[in-house]
Amino acid sequence: MTPVSLGEPALDPSAERLDAEGWPIIPPTQITVHRTSPEDVQDRQVIFWMDGERIGQLLYGQTLTREVSPGPHSLRAYNTLVWKTLTFEAPPGAHLHFTCINRAPRLLYYLVALLGVAPLFVTLEPGRPVHRRPEEKH
Repeated sequence: MTPVSLGEPALDPSAERLDAEGWPIIPPTQITVHRTSPEDVQDRQVIFWMDGERIGQLLYGQTLTREVSPGPHSLRAYNTLVWKTLTFEAPPGAHLHFTCINRAPRLLYYLVALLGVAPLFVTLEPGRPVHRRPEEKH
């Protein structure tokens, strides 16, 4: 897998703060996973692992924020059926956002009618979810 480039740290050099000994104070590096996209089917929890360690789970409408060390990381999402893994580099002091969407297949209703169940696919991508206004069309 190719690591995702997420840009530069969210630091403003002109607003640099110093500690008592004159060292720059760098804010903690954080990630936030959003499961708030209107494209989500709003069913089933999604469980998350960071670098092989479970960090939590989300239901629709929830977010998960964790402090991480700067450097390369692997974020995995699992909806109890499908795994999705995203590798990324976390710059010092950055706050990175990821969107997780639990998606239904296009033939959802046919599969439910035929089999009684349908799989849900998980999408994990960098960035916050785009919230569309009700009057906007896809």
